[in-house]
Amino acid sequence: MKSAVTTVVISADSAGRFPSPSDFEAVKGSFDRASARLEAAEKLAAGIDKVTIDAVDAVYSKGTYDQANKDKCYRDINHYLRLINYCLVTGGTGPLDEWGIAGMREVIRAQVLPTAAYIEAFTHIRDRVCVPRDMDQQAATEFKGLLDYLINALS
Repeated sequence: MKSAVTTVVISADSAGRFPSPSDFEAVKGSFDRASARLEAAEKLAAGIDKVTIDAVDAVYSKGTYDQANKDKCYRDINHYLRLINYCLVTGGTGPLDEWGIAGMREVIRAQVLPTAAYIEAFTHIRDRVCVPRDMDQQAATEFKGLLDYLINALS
């Protein structure tokens, strides 16, 4: 699974070198942000069902999308939020890259699901994070960064 540490090691190894001081700084930066990431992961885990329901209901209440897909959207949004939670814990995008993004477009197309609904749901979640009600500023930054990463992958 890709994390800050494995990314540095793989990069250095593929270049046939030892990790550089800037590589070590990148790993240190990841460790420095670990407590914020873990706070975000904890808060997300505690409220994942509520966050999922709020986002999907907000998207489907507009009447823009077919209600028949709503249950699939709940399932998928919850799944991607779990992957984001794993990313927060590992300090890298590996879980999203390996288990979410790689085949997501094909699954969404095969099930005839509107990609725009997913983008709207993740954007809704990102925009609803409230500091300090939900988490502190650094934790929110870490969480929103991963939501943006996923939104960009879907776009």
